Formats: sequence, structure tokens, C-alpha cells
Amino acid sequence: MGAKLGGSGGKYTEEANASINVTPFVDVMLVLLIIFMVAAPLATTAIKVDMPPVGPPKGAPPSFVSLGGDGQVYVSVAGGAPQRSSLAGLGGDLARWLGGDPAQARLFIRADQHVPYGRFMAVMDRLHDDGYVRVGLISEEVQ
Repeated sequence: MGAKLGGSGGKYTEEANASINVTPFVDVMLVLLIIFMVAAPLATTAIKVDMPPVGPPKGAPPSFVSLGGDGQVYVSVAGGAPQRSSLAGLGGDLARWLGGDPAQARLFIRADQHVPYGRFMAVMDRLHDDGYVRVGLISEEVQ
């Protein structure tokens, strides 16, 4: 048996233990780390983005879909004069003016700074629903 040397307590008095057992904390952190490492790849969604090639685009000049500040939709086919269209008739107008496969047509969309985001997304959704998937966004500096 051991003997207690010094101290003010009796034979059965315990002193305060100042050390903290961190083993359960580390165990819980490692389990959470493994759970998040397994769950993180499942939570991501992938959107296929085709990066443009370096240099000027080859082929036919692109067509532009423009949204004016008044909410009107204008289409400029292959660098021609802008022609007025509507959201409901945009797909039909593009098919008539462009012809060919909509999946291969290259469109650029631009909007006035006062166009509401919902209106812009409605045009993007309409283009996607009509099969126009090669749509680029144009940003221009405000002077």
C-alpha cells in the first residue's frame, strides 16, 4: 500500500484532477470527419460547362437575344438588324430565322441593367426548353 505524504486531508481525501481526457472528443471528431468526407461528394451537383476556345469564334456570326429595359425581347440574327419578338414566340421566331438544329445554334443573350432577374431567367428557360443549349452571356461596361 502507498502512503500519502503531506496534505491537509485525511486518508480518503482526493485531490482535484486538472487533466482533461480528450480521447472521446477526438473520437467524435474523427467519426464526423469520415461522415462528412463520405457525404460531401453525394451533395454536389454537376453542371456541364463548355469553355469557349481561345481566339475569335469560327463559323457563322452569332445571333443575339437582347432584353430591353421596357421588357421587350429583340433578336439579331447573324449580325443583322434587331427584330422584335415575344417570350412566348421566341422559340418559333428563332427556328424560323435561324433554321437548322437548335442544339447547334450559337446564341448570346444580353439584357439591360434594369431588367428584373426573373424576366432574364424566363428567357433563359424558354431558350433551353426550345432546345437552344449553346447560350452565352454577354456583359458590357456601362458608360
